[in-house]
Amino acid sequence: MNLQTLHNVYFIGIGGIGMSALARYFVAEGKLVAGYDRTETEITEALKAIGVDVHFEDAVSSIPVAFLDKAHTLVVYTPAIPKEHVEFNFFKDQNFEVLKRSTVLGEITKNTFCFAVAGTHGKTTTTCILGHLLNECDVPVTAFLGGVSENYNSNFILNGTEVTVVEADEFDRSFLTLSPDMAGITSMDADHLDIYGEAEELTKSFIDFTKRLKPHGKLFVKNGLPLEGITYGVEDDADYSAQNIKISNGSYEFDVNTPAGILHNFRFNLPGRHNLSNAILALAMTVEYGLPHQQLAKALASFKGVKRRFTYQIKTDALVFIDDYAHHPEEINAVHHAVREMYPDKKVLAIFQPHLFSRTRDFADDFGESLSQFDQILLLDIYPARELPMEGITSEWLLTKIKNSSKKLVQKSALISEILASDAFVILTIGAGDIGAQVKHIKQALELEN
Repeated sequence: MNLQTLHNVYFIGIGGIGMSALARYFVAEGKLVAGYDRTETEITEALKAIGVDVHFEDAVSSIPVAFLDKAHTLVVYTPAIPKEHVEFNFFKDQNFEVLKRSTVLGEITKNTFCFAVAGTHGKTTTTCILGHLLNECDVPVTAFLGGVSENYNSNFILNGTEVTVVEADEFDRSFLTLSPDMAGITSMDADHLDIYGEAEELTKSFIDFTKRLKPHGKLFVKNGLPLEGITYGVEDDADYSAQNIKISNGSYEFDVNTPAGILHNFRFNLPGRHNLSNAILALAMTVEYGLPHQQLAKALASFKGVKRRFTYQIKTDALVFIDDYAHHPEEINAVHHAVREMYPDKKVLAIFQPHLFSRTRDFADDFGESLSQFDQILLLDIYPARELPMEGITSEWLLTKIKNSSKKLVQKSALISEILASDAFVILTIGAGDIGAQVKHIKQALELEN
């Protein structure tokens, strides 16, 4: 694959967060870009706004004529598409160059100084913080983000091409195509067992990822993980650790212990110790890269967050409405801890949409335990994503695992009325499915009511 001689890049699953960032990169490179996705979203609308031809019918007749030029077209696909996808099979049968997103990302980043962040939780927020710190410190960076950064209203930052930032995705071992100069690992909790089968196989893939580091590369690991590297943490004995933490007006103020001494007076505006931990990883990587303390402190204080990562939709003296992407029990625990830290003694209603039948099956007891911590629970049906239903794996079944007596299964059509009937001070929407599309409607209803 010669990226320089390519004229056209066609994406199958262009609306995915990682795919759309790649699409933006190729638009910036002057390539002709088009693609298919299943449904119209804010992401596909934003791509159309920069001249990308996006369609929503899986048919060969929908492919723009220019992209039928086999000699000058690269086809990029996401592994989330079904095997029977018509356009995908057409391109394969016609012997087009058809590559997985992760392979293309590996090719783009291999001749750059590459920062890669991996982990079953925390990688998106960390990557967004890291991209922002580098950009604000005038590093010539291209950042491929796994979420929409509030600072840029985008999942793509372009300030040069010498340095790249990527989210290293463990799903189907995609991160093994990368060769980073600096790599961070935030967590290695069991997940994606539909792909890996056993948690031990997931752990092995993270170990394999660490071996992808370039010679003299640096590995950063959360303190306590069973890996050798530069450690980071919060109020612990890690190489890089947040210390002297205070909460002021909903923000963290802290110092950072480093191997070279203490760096003072940092401010970070995202709630939750899990987010603070992500910030410490980004700071550790940028300090080791050689960026100055004062610039980093200023840049971190200006970081606004990531859409659907503890995003405040309403924040008043009478009501708080927060939306979060959490879809694993450990992520739900982190959200719960953040809410309780910021709003002690307040009643909390959590609306959760489980994501994947297999994940619901594999972690049902843990989901029950994490969700039981909230004062009230509204449970939506399981969002299937790429899966077919599994017998006996339903939200009704999951509801039985929740110990909380104030729990209820609801349909989307009744969701707003159920929320308005609650007297909770904090309202949370949680999940990785299409619950995000309900957020604006919930916000509007709450604002009218209050």
